[in-house]
Amino acid sequence: MRNLIQSLSAGIILSLVSTAAHAEGISTHVLDLKDGVGRANVPVTLSIQDDNNSWTDIGSAMTEENGRVESFGKDMAVKSGVYKLTFDMSEDGETFFPEIDVVFNVEDPEEHYHVPVIVSPFGYSTYRGN
Repeated sequence: MRNLIQSLSAGIILSLVSTAAHAEGISTHVLDLKDGVGRANVPVTLSIQDDNNSWTDIGSAMTEENGRVESFGKDMAVKSGVYKLTFDMSEDGETFFPEIDVVFNVEDPEEHYHVPVIVSPFGYSTYRGN
């Protein structure tokens, strides 16, 4: 009986975790190579492309102390489409890129999309994380 309760509890916890990840669909992280840490207080805007190839802002956030944005709003529904993350790097006078745009496809809205950006004063890189 005890094993059954533990199994059921684990199943409930796992279902809650996957629901939370789905509800928040897109996250990001700004990693600063110069200092070797996440960069705090970077404004990030999330946009979606419409049928006319125009962009509509659907969320915004500031990176936390660890450089992460875990959510652009708990009520945001992710759907299939082309998205853009815009990072406002202008607060750091040492960067050659005052704004970084990362455009990516969301093919399966049931998956979580983590799109980090690695920055240095004269460059940046990105990839699909987990």
